[in-house]
Order: sequence, then structure tokens, then C-alpha cells
Amino acid sequence: MKTVVEQSFEKLVSVFTTQIDIGIGGIKVSLADCANILLAFLAVICICRVLRNSLRNRLLPKLGIDEGNREAIATMISYSIGTFGFIAILQSMGVNLASLAVIIGGLGVGIGFGLQDLTKNFVSGLTLLLEQQVKVGDFIEFDGIAGYVKAISLRSTIIRTREWGDIVVPNGNLIDNRVLNWTYDGFLVGRIHLPVGVAYDSDPVLVTETLLQAAHMEPSVLSNPAPRVNFTGFGNNSLDFELRVWVEPIDKEPDIRSSLNFLIEYYLRQHHIQIPFPQRDLWLRNPEVLFPPRLRRKTEADSSEFNEELPPKQLSKPLSIKDLLQQVTYFHNFTDIELRQFIEIGYRKRLHPAEILFHEGDPGDAFYIILSGSVEVFVEKINKHLATLYTGQFFGELALMLGIPRTASIRAIEDTILFAIDDKGFRRILREQPELSEVIIQELAQHKEELAERQKQLRQMGLVDREEDDKNPVIWVRKRLKNLFGL
Repeated sequence: MKTVVEQSFEKLVSVFTTQIDIGIGGIKVSLADCANILLAFLAVICICRVLRNSLRNRLLPKLGIDEGNREAIATMISYSIGTFGFIAILQSMGVNLASLAVIIGGLGVGIGFGLQDLTKNFVSGLTLLLEQQVKVGDFIEFDGIAGYVKAISLRSTIIRTREWGDIVVPNGNLIDNRVLNWTYDGFLVGRIHLPVGVAYDSDPVLVTETLLQAAHMEPSVLSNPAPRVNFTGFGNNSLDFELRVWVEPIDKEPDIRSSLNFLIEYYLRQHHIQIPFPQRDLWLRNPEVLFPPRLRRKTEADSSEFNEELPPKQLSKPLSIKDLLQQVTYFHNFTDIELRQFIEIGYRKRLHPAEILFHEGDPGDAFYIILSGSVEVFVEKINKHLATLYTGQFFGELALMLGIPRTASIRAIEDTILFAIDDKGFRRILREQPELSEVIIQELAQHKEELAERQKQLRQMGLVDREEDDKNPVIWVRKRLKNLFGL
């Protein structure tokens, strides 16, 4: 005779094992079958997550695959294995998948209307993973949001902002709207614009030089493409300029912009260039009404006495590249506009103590002006000291213009900053302004003895082309400039 406990256990087992016909395609399931299917599904999900993390963090990095492609490959493989796993579980439980076509067809209308956003985001997620126009690790700007793509799933994308906050964006929004992907080509390079207004009595060439000096002092600013200064117009209270610089990495743009603003303000102040502010003049039609004669005399006397006690403060100005260029024999007749072009194509080069700038025999591919510090000129082969050059002095101009090899070596004595114009920049300015070549030739023509000596040295070294050689050194210079810089 069965006990009450045994009878209760048998009833409980029968409840879980009794199959019920759900009325679709002859499918019969029990509670035990549902529990087994649920546990199997959870096991497949766990396996897929472990597989995805292993592929993304261990296996694929060893194959040298970048972060964005690792995420896409790991996601696609894990979802594919999960889909096949679900199908295998249903078939192993005796579920006829063909009979589910009726259910899927019936739900199609509901999915089309009620779940259209979910379906859209799902398809958009597949598109993002397959096309890879936006990948994990990219820095993007979208709908006023700037940040890094942290993860891409089939429904949404997680963007981590500069403030270290994570924003969940539906994939459909990324597909339907414009997205600025700064790292699409794998580089975090971009250009930023900084507007600057200066007083109307400022020298535009000196302003250009000062802004470029500030740009070259910021480590994140690239030298190629070179920074540029545009004169954008005449404002109500200022001459308006715009400094355009290419920076890397662009995701640090707020910090770089702040650093550049500090540098611009500092160098403008060093060169005594004023940043104006809106001003209004007040004219009194009848000043004698407000200021009686006795009060006017007293005010004028007090003002005169005050001015005598406080003489104007004399401030020293730093060296200007414009003034230094005019000291070069071949550039002293250049206009401010022509000098400005040279300032724009030049760049700053920093030397540490004992660092060699170039050796004798090296190509003469640059001209230098010492902005700060000092350098030693010496013959390296015999270790002979020739000269010491200090701040404001220049060297290498003939080597640049005539393509002459270096006749001596240059070594920094202390921390030194040079202003340099290389052959690429010189070629560019001569192509943009062909008339400058004739100006340079006329200046060189005033030193025929030196040109003849240089021509003789090049002949001995076998560096003079027969087609450009000429007894007249001026004609030779004209032909040589044409051949060297493709004029």
C-alpha cells in the first residue's frame, strides 16, 4: 500500500512529464521538456559569451587583428554558433522546425508593426558589423555626442564620452544619421581653427609670425601639413585672424585648443600685440556745464603731475623672424608680404646640447636662423673649430638656394631653437610666386665673386650640369634655380 508521500511524488512527476498538445503542427511538450530547453538555451548563451570573450581578448589579438575587426569577428562567430545551437537543441527535443513556420508566419505581421524598431536595430547592427565603417575603438561625433565606440551589439552601440560616461545608442540611429568618424583611416588626425582678434595698429606680418610660433610650440600640432594663418577680415574693433593647425590626436582637441590659447596669449603679450575689446567714445556737447573752469584747471594739473611721476615703462621686444630675415643679404629688399610667405613655410627645430644638426658633405637642403641658443661650426674630419653662431645669426642660405653640399658641420652648444626653411617649402613658394626667383637672382648677382667661387667648387666636385653651366655666374644661378626647383 502506497504511502501519501509516494502518491504525492507520483502526481508531481506526472505533472512535469505529461505532454500537452499545444495545437500547432502536432507539437507536444511537457514542463520537463520546457525546463530542459530553457537550461540548454542558458548553457548555449554562456558558451557563446565565453567564446566571444576568448576570441576577442586572446585568440584574435595573437593573429594581429585590430580591435574593431576583433569585435566584429567575435560577435558574428558567437551569434552564428548560438543560432545553430538553438536549432540543434530544438531538434534534439523532437520539435519539428517545419511546423514552426506557421507560428513565424503568424508573428510576421506583429513583428512588422509592433517590433519594427527592434528589427530595424537588429538589421542595422548586422550592417555595422559587416561593413565596419564604425568599429570598436573608433572616435566618432554623432548628434552632438563625441566619444569612443566601446561595444557594438546587434541592437545597440555603446559610446564612451570624454567625460567617461557610457551612452547606449540604437544601431538604427547610427545607420540613418550622419556620423563623423575621425579614425576611419586609422589615424586620429584633424584640423582645428582658432580665431584671434588683434588691435588695428598691429603689424599683420608680426601677428602671423607670432601665431605660427605659438602653433609650433605645441607638441600635438603637426608640421606636415604645416600650420596656416588666414587674415579673415576687418572687425568692428579688431583685425581678425584665424590659426589653422593639424593636430594629433584629435580626440584631445579641447586640451590642445586650451594649450594653444595659452601660448597665443603669451606670445602676443611678448610681442606687445594687444587683444582689443569693444570701446565706446563719449562726446559731451557742453562740457563747460559739467566741468567749471576752476575744476577743469585743477583736473588738468593733477593729470600732468601724475604723468610726470609715472614715466612710461620701456619693455624689450623679443626677436622677430621678419626682422631677422631682412638682415639676410638676399632677403633685405623683400616686402612684408613676401617675408610673410617665408615665415609661413618655415618651421621651428629644437636642438639639445651636443646634438649634430648636419655633417659636412650633407645636402644643402635647408636654411636656418638661430632664435635662441648657440651653435658651433667645425670641420669634423680634423676636429677644427671654425666659428660660434649666436641668437639672431643665420647660416645655410646659399646651400639651400644653390643646392651646395655642406662645407662644415653644425653642433648645438646649448638648448637651441632654430627657424628653418627647407627645400620643399622653398620650392613651393617659388612655384607660387615665380617673380621671387628673379628677385633672389638679382640679389645674388651683387656677389659675383662669391658665386664664381661656389661655381668653381661645384665644378671640381662634378656637381655642375653641363646644360646649366655658363661663364657668367648670374646666368648659371638662373639656370640652376630653374633646374633645382622646377621653375
